[in-house]
Amino acid sequence: MPQIQLRPSAVTGLRILAVAAAYFLAGRIGLLQQVVVAGAKVTPLWPPTGIAVTSLLLLGLSVWPGIAIGAFLVIASIGPVHPGSLAITAGNTLAPIASYLILRRVDFRVELDRLRDGVALVFLGALGGMLISSTVGTLVLVWDGSLPLASFWSTWSAWWTGDAMGVLVFTPLLLVLPTVRRPTDPGPFDWVEPTLLLAGTATVAVLVTSIQLSLLFLVFPLLIWAALRFQLPGAAPCVLLVSVIAVDAARQHSGPFAHHGLVAAMVILQALNGCAALTGLLLAAIISEQKNTYARIEQACLGLAEVVARLAPGDSAAQWPPPDESGRPDQP
Repeated sequence: MPQIQLRPSAVTGLRILAVAAAYFLAGRIGLLQQVVVAGAKVTPLWPPTGIAVTSLLLLGLSVWPGIAIGAFLVIASIGPVHPGSLAITAGNTLAPIASYLILRRVDFRVELDRLRDGVALVFLGALGGMLISSTVGTLVLVWDGSLPLASFWSTWSAWWTGDAMGVLVFTPLLLVLPTVRRPTDPGPFDWVEPTLLLAGTATVAVLVTSIQLSLLFLVFPLLIWAALRFQLPGAAPCVLLVSVIAVDAARQHSGPFAHHGLVAAMVILQALNGCAALTGLLLAAIISEQKNTYARIEQACLGLAEVVARLAPGDSAAQWPPPDESGRPDQP
């Protein structure tokens, strides 16, 4: 069958529509978890920011209109559109664009296989870039009278952490999805450990958010296990599970959130989500960087051994990797 060749403008247009649709759907899902802080509706975990930053990193700056369209549609689905809605849309669009430009400036790699990439995504892409959307949005609410000035900082902090958590939780997961490959020759037990890891993380997260004892820290051994064994492909889904379960518990004021006010519950929730994302992301990046460094050293040793073998043929000292006690080459 003849292949249909689309013009670059048509491809860009389709990408923009796809980004807008993904942003809108993620926004509608995020609104299911909204809470009211000082009279303003905010979400403790806002998935569209993660989708927006990921779209820009993977597809480029040309898809920014999709972010603006998606943000406007989400706002329009909540209530009547007014001039302040356009300002909030602009802030929600400029924040991921700023994150993208900053990450590009520091030579960020979407593989997240270096510690510097993890640190950049946390402090520049999430905590830094999302200052724009939270500041613009909260100022608009104060300006149009929807929010009293005395409640500015509580609303701003909830807005900022929700947007930042969206980047920390969803961007690593979305960036790693295209790189996940099914094993070419899977064994009968290859899926046992990942399945147990996900099930164990979900079970522990449900338990620690259902009882009133402060045992939220029990999820961290599982996050560390995921990062050590599977790096980002294992850590990102586990962080998502912990965050979603914790957000639901905080909204219902159950478990360790039961005897706290809304603001205090949000502080505990965001501390948990932030530490979980930092633990999984940064530890996975460190392990990936170490593995890549070891692989480069091994390749350099193999190349050096090949050069030595050519200079001194027949010399057993040129064999690499060196043989073990059984006489077979030792495989590191």
